[in-house]
Amino acid sequence: MRTLEAELIDKMKELIYVFLGGGTGSVLRYYVQELLHERIIPYSFPWATFTVNILGSFLIGLFYALSARFNISAELRLLLTAGFCGGFTTFSTFSNDGLTLLKSGFYGTFLLYTLISITLGVLAALIGGMIAK
Repeated sequence: MRTLEAELIDKMKELIYVFLGGGTGSVLRYYVQELLHERIIPYSFPWATFTVNILGSFLIGLFYALSARFNISAELRLLLTAGFCGGFTTFSTFSNDGLTLLKSGFYGTFLLYTLISITLGVLAALIGGMIAK
């Protein structure tokens, strides 16, 4: 039987892995958004959010499949999935971008952005998982 102290230490380790992965993912998302919107593509469509969400969906499918295939440790899986992918992707920004499109009267763009983001996000996760297998 494990002690409460041992369980707390294990939980703290898990949280540290999620924290490290999340911080890394968030910083990378910031740089992708800065690069796309400030240097490459003027903001007419939420390309940066779209890009990180689709890429993150692909990566989470890939990471989960690789962790099953190669028996990757639970800690590394947490760092890559809940941590990195959780920090890299952003549902809240996706929602805010959609709201901005609606408030600006771009109803068609909003519908296209929402449908394509969800559809391609699910497909990207599926493809990532298929590639890893």
